[in-house]
Amino acid sequence: QVQLVESGGGLVQVGGSLRLSCVASGRRFSSYTMGWFRQAPGKERDFVAAIRWSDGYLYYGESLEGRFTISRDNDKNTVYLQMNSLKPEDTAVYYCAAVFGQAFSLSEARRYDYWGQGTQVTVSS
Repeated sequence: QVQLVESGGGLVQVGGSLRLSCVASGRRFSSYTMGWFRQAPGKERDFVAAIRWSDGYLYYGESLEGRFTISRDNDKNTVYLQMNSLKPEDTAVYYCAAVFGQAFSLSEARRYDYWGQGTQVTVSS
């Protein structure tokens, strides 16, 4: 069983930056593929980014690479999402997700077994 706790959300102005963190409990964190998803009010949950457990391969949602960067620190059981040049359309609840050993279809929410409670990101114009 893995528990995920996100932090780092908040209110930021257009063009600003935030760094989200997700701390995972349990062992063998390095064997988990980690992902970030987001959900705006009235919309479906969208894929943001993922980092594969086996080789650190980075995968981003459409139009997010270049502004968002996912990274992980296996010693700290933590995955990060650095978000720069934020836009009002980035406003959403951001969720951290984990799956053991997953290597494919990283953008599909159904592939992930564990989810955090979410952290709100609001970008004001």
